[in-house]
Amino acid sequence: MTRPQVLEQLADLIIGVSKPHPVRVAIDGVDAAGKTTLADELVAPVESRGRPVIRANLDGFHRPRGERYRRGQDSPVGYYHDSFDYESVRDELLEQLGPGGSMRYRTATFDYRSDEFICEQFQTASSDSVLLFDGIFLLRSELNDLWDFRIFLQTNADVALKRAIERDATLLGSDDSIRKQYAKRYMPGQRIYLDGVRPERIANVVVDNNDLDNPRVLSYRPWQN
Repeated sequence: MTRPQVLEQLADLIIGVSKPHPVRVAIDGVDAAGKTTLADELVAPVESRGRPVIRANLDGFHRPRGERYRRGQDSPVGYYHDSFDYESVRDELLEQLGPGGSMRYRTATFDYRSDEFICEQFQTASSDSVLLFDGIFLLRSELNDLWDFRIFLQTNADVALKRAIERDATLLGSDDSIRKQYAKRYMPGQRIYLDGVRPERIANVVVDNNDLDNPRVLSYRPWQN
């Protein structure tokens, strides 16, 4: 299938989830799997089916730098356990959009670039909204019970690293520097998640995203009430 066809298929599956509150969709995968791109591309087909979309991602819920690197800048354990503020993701966004929630939500609480907390204005969701939320580690126990639909992008390590080098040059430096950081911190941290959580077994949809032009849906598990 072509990429537009897969996007249409995913949009149909998301719209098929029936909830009395906004449908909270997780788009999970390793670094540089193509999560943000896919989430952005899903906005139009979901909206074309008459559903308003809320876009957010895990980058808006980092912890302060001192907490993220308290185990050392090269620590994969620190990357997995200390990078993100899951409590804020739950309190400020997912629980508010879920059963009994206030429908008032925020899509970010922290700016990792300036290393500062932010006070984003609350927004109000309609009950027929769809939240498209992308990030790493999304199916871990701290968040998994709050998703209504889960998409996992499966990407080979060498493909993801090549994309990361192209994407992160401004943020992380030279190709060699990026390779070292991924080898020491990011890829081993992701391996802790992949081996411990097995997100491909939890996801409703697993997509092979190695070829961006021709992604493949590998498996589908229907959503549950």
